[in-house]
Amino acid sequence: MNMHQQKCGFIALLGAPNAGKSTLLNNLIGTKVSIVTQKVQTTRTRVRGICMEGNTQLVFIDTPGIFEPKRRLDRAMVSAAWGGATDADIIALLIDAQRGIDANTQRIIDGMTENGQKAVLVVNKVDLVGKEELLTLVAKLDETELFTDVFMVSALTGDGVEDLRAFFAGKSPEGPWMYPEDQLSDLSERILAAEITREKLFLRVHQELPYAATVETEQWDHRKDGSIRIDQVVYVERESQKGIVLGKGGRTIKEIGSQAREELQEMFDCKVHLFMQIKVRKNWSNERSHYREIGLDFTD
Repeated sequence: MNMHQQKCGFIALLGAPNAGKSTLLNNLIGTKVSIVTQKVQTTRTRVRGICMEGNTQLVFIDTPGIFEPKRRLDRAMVSAAWGGATDADIIALLIDAQRGIDANTQRIIDGMTENGQKAVLVVNKVDLVGKEELLTLVAKLDETELFTDVFMVSALTGDGVEDLRAFFAGKSPEGPWMYPEDQLSDLSERILAAEITREKLFLRVHQELPYAATVETEQWDHRKDGSIRIDQVVYVERESQKGIVLGKGGRTIKEIGSQAREELQEMFDCKVHLFMQIKVRKNWSNERSHYREIGLDFTD
């Protein structure tokens, strides 16, 4: 094969909520693309992270965690995850070594068996469990006959991640690169900015407001001085939740805003002016337009 022959591989990362998919993705790519929070089910969009490995472009489809869908939003997220798997050249199933085969992971294994899919097994957080336990887990997973290869990694420390990246590149088919070499995520900047603010919002108010808030970027202006003005709206479902996001004397939203702004400035490498409003939208999680905006299919 000509060394200059371009290769491009699509890799779907599947895994139960909190298996560490976002952390692994950020580590594979070397930059923060998918949001990482302690709240499960925060990845709603099929974020594609992109990285180069030699002459191969790896496009990661960071699927939302697959779990028992209870609400419409959950159903849309689960179908996006399966959609991600069917579009991919390689499917990688990430399993938390500490948690082992929980109900969510079992559901993914069953789904893949039904679909006749094969996957690469990536056991994460291996630094946190003993060797015996690890071998027992891998033996159990081996019995499913779903896995072509097994990798042991620690997404947090980066241990084993380079081998995994090289393996993905080796398995990628020949074909033109899908993205310019320097483009790290095809999520539009507006959505990325909303995701970052939403992450800060979750980290700050996740106890009082588990899922009843979302963020949208309404306005995006490049100013003459090279800075960007971003206007965002935080939507909550009830009037009473507005106060939680505002905080005493507006303190909470100010804090969220300044953390988001700092990260956005770092990401876009310029000064960012961030303006935020809070609005009540009673049924935001059932609105069709909202789904399209965050890249999901609306299912009844």
